[in-house]
Amino acid sequence: MCILCDQGRRQNHARSQLGRRDFLKASTASAAAAAGMSLFSAPARAHDDDHDDPPQDHGKPGRRYVIRGGHVMTMDPGVKGANKFGEFASADVLVEGKKIVAVGPNLTAGGAGEIDARGKIVMPGFIDTHHHQFETALRSFLANGILIDDGSGSVSAQPNYFQYILLTFAPVYRPQDVYISELFGGLAQLDDGVTTVHDVSQIHHSPQHSDAAIQALFDTGRRAAFGFFESAGAAVIGSNPDNQYPADAERIQKQWFSSSDQLVHMIMGGEVYLGPQSTDDSWKLGRKLGLQIAAHILSPFGIRPIFDQLAAGTGGNGHIGIGPDNLFIHMTGMADAAWQRVKDVGAQVSIAFPIEMNMRHGIPPIIKMQQLGLEPSLSTDVEVTMTADFFTQMRVCMNMQRMVVNQMVLEQGDFYPPNQYPTPAPGTPPLLTTRDVLRFATINGAKHLRLDRKTGSLTPGKEADVLILDPTGINVAPLNNVPGAVVSLMDRSNVETVIVAGKVRKWKGKLLDVDLRRLRQQLEASRDFIFAKAGVAQDLYR
Repeated sequence: MCILCDQGRRQNHARSQLGRRDFLKASTASAAAAAGMSLFSAPARAHDDDHDDPPQDHGKPGRRYVIRGGHVMTMDPGVKGANKFGEFASADVLVEGKKIVAVGPNLTAGGAGEIDARGKIVMPGFIDTHHHQFETALRSFLANGILIDDGSGSVSAQPNYFQYILLTFAPVYRPQDVYISELFGGLAQLDDGVTTVHDVSQIHHSPQHSDAAIQALFDTGRRAAFGFFESAGAAVIGSNPDNQYPADAERIQKQWFSSSDQLVHMIMGGEVYLGPQSTDDSWKLGRKLGLQIAAHILSPFGIRPIFDQLAAGTGGNGHIGIGPDNLFIHMTGMADAAWQRVKDVGAQVSIAFPIEMNMRHGIPPIIKMQQLGLEPSLSTDVEVTMTADFFTQMRVCMNMQRMVVNQMVLEQGDFYPPNQYPTPAPGTPPLLTTRDVLRFATINGAKHLRLDRKTGSLTPGKEADVLILDPTGINVAPLNNVPGAVVSLMDRSNVETVIVAGKVRKWKGKLLDVDLRRLRQQLEASRDFIFAKAGVAQDLYR
């Protein structure tokens, strides 16, 4: 039952697959009630005109609607009738319940509801394979910051990520602070067209904190992988003694993830820099529970020799090795032999291009992956420093890779005529294209989160996670190239409609059923508490 409803303050739990079940769980619910949480407004109409409403009962079993006449990028080259990239100049997408029934031109819909997508772009939702949503209340705090204090005394070294975000702010979070940051950050990405996220929540100070994070993922109403990582600060400064990482994974899986037919599933976080015993405990437990195991692998924190041991099968206390169940985040600065092992076992790699470039993780390893015949998924990482906007992720990925490769090619000449613009030498990595980064942002993300049977492409039989993008805006029109317009020109303002598992969540440019003003007030109140409790002065021009 919901404690707020029981107190006579009726809540709309339509966004949660769990209904009114244990809202925020015990102490989290009490704290939320004390803070006066009222999360969602009554179901809202996008427009006054009835004809501008979404199809009736969208997403419900047996209900059908057709997305009619759009420029369709399925991201599946095997879709019948599409070009070799899985694209249609004009086609329909038929949805029944939460699944895609058919894709193709002039589909017979048999009285189904209709969404007019003529002149619009229809494609799968974006998939973010690494995002620390609990940090939403701290957005832009570390706009100049790097990972660790490098002793330079610069504004980039102080404040820095490790000291301030993980060791100062994170330890003071209450369950309700976790909840509102997770919810608000998730809704913001949903508005941006990101229909799936891997939430790396290093905020598990107690079971109540964990339950708050999970409840927020369900309540956001988008697809998610809940990453059960450590309690930030606990292993370094001894904070948060009530944390039960990693042992609480068994309770969490049983309580929240007993069904595979829901939008949210679980991943085990297994950070290797926390020491051999932590690696042993988390990786063994994750594998016992059949969970994918994720870890940050990057240049600092002495991780390279640790990863060499994992690649050799001698990690942890001597017998932990990497496998196809691993998702590695960043992978900057690792040895060639370790990279080869990643390829050989079929592990996955998520790259956060803007963050890695800004915060001194190391050069995003896209060239290394191309040399090995591998492809990454994309991730946003931390909004304390950079935006979680996925158009930014795609553009930076493409721009960074092309900058490096273009310079490689130029240096193959001597800058004197006639060789100042040489033909690329054999073995030069090919330049990324807009279709490449769209693949990274969609189907690759689904594969890397073990969700490609459900989402990542507009394939009949998969669940309907669909974007309708408007290319008629002043920043895009006229439309001359569909993948080029999405990657090179678009932003959040072009995301007209967002659908998750057949349910319309954003319609005609507005999130449905969400009281953003009230949520923003709660997020601001949470921010004020976190800063005060951490003893950090709020300074807008610091």
